[in-house]
Amino acid sequence: GFDSSQAKREEREREKERERGRGRRTMATCETVAVDENGQTPKAIECRAWVAYAPKKPLTMETVIVEPPQKGEVRVRICYMALCHTDAYTLGGEDPEGLFPSILGHEAAGIVESVGDGVTSVKPGDHVIPCYQAFCKECKFCVSNKTNLCGSVRQWTGNGIMKADSQSRFTVKNTGEKIFHFMGTSTFAEYTVVHEVSCAKIREDANLESTCLLGCGVSTGLGAVWNTAKVEEGATAAVFGLGTVGLACIEGLVSAKASRIIGVDIDPSKFEAGKKWGCTDVINPKDHPDKSIQEVIVEMTDGGVDYSFECIGNVEVMRSALECCHKGWGESVVIGVAGSGKMIQTRPFQLVTGRVWRGTAFGGFKSRVDVPKLVDKYMNKEIKLEEYITHRMNF
Repeated sequence: GFDSSQAKREEREREKERERGRGRRTMATCETVAVDENGQTPKAIECRAWVAYAPKKPLTMETVIVEPPQKGEVRVRICYMALCHTDAYTLGGEDPEGLFPSILGHEAAGIVESVGDGVTSVKPGDHVIPCYQAFCKECKFCVSNKTNLCGSVRQWTGNGIMKADSQSRFTVKNTGEKIFHFMGTSTFAEYTVVHEVSCAKIREDANLESTCLLGCGVSTGLGAVWNTAKVEEGATAAVFGLGTVGLACIEGLVSAKASRIIGVDIDPSKFEAGKKWGCTDVINPKDHPDKSIQEVIVEMTDGGVDYSFECIGNVEVMRSALECCHKGWGESVVIGVAGSGKMIQTRPFQLVTGRVWRGTAFGGFKSRVDVPKLVDKYMNKEIKLEEYITHRMNF
């Protein structure tokens, strides 16, 4: 009953595995070397990508060449991606750091196709979420418990390039034109290259279609409540803007056992979702032409809410969100990204009398450590993800 041909095949497979292992690690230095999913040296890949050539112009589908990952980089096959308001904001010319031509997108999930030299935290085949908020674990920001910011690659990602050589990994095949990266992620492509410090490894049994939302919107809203505001049981809150981020704030408030959650939006079609997620009240400012929305909320709540969250990026709404907070202890968290050159303002008296203005990026989560924990929460049915999805489109 012994099949010698089968035994030989099995031995060949074992030898291939040994070769892959030797390719991944050199025994003398214990430093990892570049390798793809077949255990080979990575090569350039051709794939499709949506290229933004100029602000306020439609995206163009192009065949692009994605170069192999260099030292400290990871090439990812994007499986699912979502559209965030920040992508539209940049395409609309409102982003002061917006660069063109570029490949936008920063909310996605995929599978590692290859890694560059020195990469140790992920390997080909791993499921990952590219994170615009890096986490190197070593810089003064990362070692602080006061912030989730990271200074390791910001200088390069802000300029649309990679740290290893200050170059882009994207080239348009037909023209040879180099394309800038966006937010260190560039997920509007079938393949992208990200820094290892921006790549969160997640469990393989999690649905990538759903978990891609943890790349920005849902994480940002939940974290604004849990990490930035640290909302306590029984607190009252107002959420301005009932899109994905606003709904995620509401979900976070419900889990924190807030006693009253007021949703604010000028689009009444969003009120149903707001109530479904947990709003106790919903308000359309247009229904109160004779009063500011902050006056309305202050009257509703006997002096104002304990916490407010601005999820739009409108500087006038940011002021309203602060001024609807209770004197003495109210805190307002700015989440939305405002347009280039916009300034926020309020009367200093609002702050002198005890209100606090805070800001948050990626909900205060330290990406590579906390995103896998959020995936665990999703798998344990502690947070929603599928419920946020309203439309599906093919690439």
